[in-house]
Amino acid sequence: MNKIAVVGAGISGLSMANYLEKHKIDYHLYERRKKEDLAGHGFLIPQEGIEYLSHIIDPVLLFKHGNFLKKYIQYSHTGKVIAEKKLDQVFAISRLSLIHLLTQNIPDNKITYGETVSLCDKEKGRLIKSDGTYLDTPMAVISDGSRSRIRREVFKEQKMRLVRECEVVNIITDREITSRIDDDFIKFHHEDGGLTFGVLKLSVDTILWYAQFDIEKYRINECSGNQLKQYMLEVFENWDPLVSAILQSSSYQNIHLWSVYELEKLNPFFTDRMVFIGDAAHPLIPFTSQGVTSALKDAFVLTKYLVQESCLTTAFTKYEAERKAEIETHINNGRALLNQFLLPLTQYSKNILPISYK
Repeated sequence: MNKIAVVGAGISGLSMANYLEKHKIDYHLYERRKKEDLAGHGFLIPQEGIEYLSHIIDPVLLFKHGNFLKKYIQYSHTGKVIAEKKLDQVFAISRLSLIHLLTQNIPDNKITYGETVSLCDKEKGRLIKSDGTYLDTPMAVISDGSRSRIRREVFKEQKMRLVRECEVVNIITDREITSRIDDDFIKFHHEDGGLTFGVLKLSVDTILWYAQFDIEKYRINECSGNQLKQYMLEVFENWDPLVSAILQSSSYQNIHLWSVYELEKLNPFFTDRMVFIGDAAHPLIPFTSQGVTSALKDAFVLTKYLVQESCLTTAFTKYEAERKAEIETHINNGRALLNQFLLPLTQYSKNILPISYK
């Protein structure tokens, strides 16, 4: 097989490149961001995701860059324990760390940064680089994220909708605050619903925190770091003291503001010589905690059929058939978790985990 083009070097694109590298299938990875531009957030990875990662990253090395979480503890916003549930092999890691780990297996000559690849000819599926040259490739793996530009060009009738939730995500290093937190996933919920604050311990001195907002109740807009900090302190003023301490100690220069979108209906996962993986194929709302695992499984399954089948259409068809039903389950689970998030705390289901399982 001639060289495959992989468009997008996020988790799904890098995972695909790693699996292709492992099977000695030639490829080139194109990423529009600069190499140093790695701002982002972090991930919860359940056991299944760890198993797929272990095919391409040494588990010993992986586990040095994150933390296993023992329990999920659900609190009211004032700190009253609502529910507890043991976690089985759930791993927390920053996006920066995971990107670095996945990138280290990719030879420098197989990845180009600062290169935007676009669809030039829908009928022939031709891709073009920013300098006007075509990509001469027998197939392309499209992994350019939840708001994929190439997917929009291919499936012009698709409908994306804004989810009734947005997130503010940040990572801080503060040993004193981190020492107050056990190796647990803790989440505070406002009693009226539509507002939560989650904390994941990544290491002995680093935590990831995120706030989820009902966008019909709270208006989170692009603003300066100081303005956002002031707004956060006002919104969470009467919450548990841990929340206030984290917000006060955080830097707001590299904070991540995430407006969440989803497809009303999934598109096909492939067309002609192009195949979509990860968020480019199936955006998942963050309540599922399945984005990384789904990206890894997409890459694993697609590579498996590329190895087994000589016909691209057959490989793509089998890939879609194996993955689509599970993705539909995660989408439905995510919507159920979103609906619960919007409810008052008294109407929450008991002991529900913020992770979608198939």
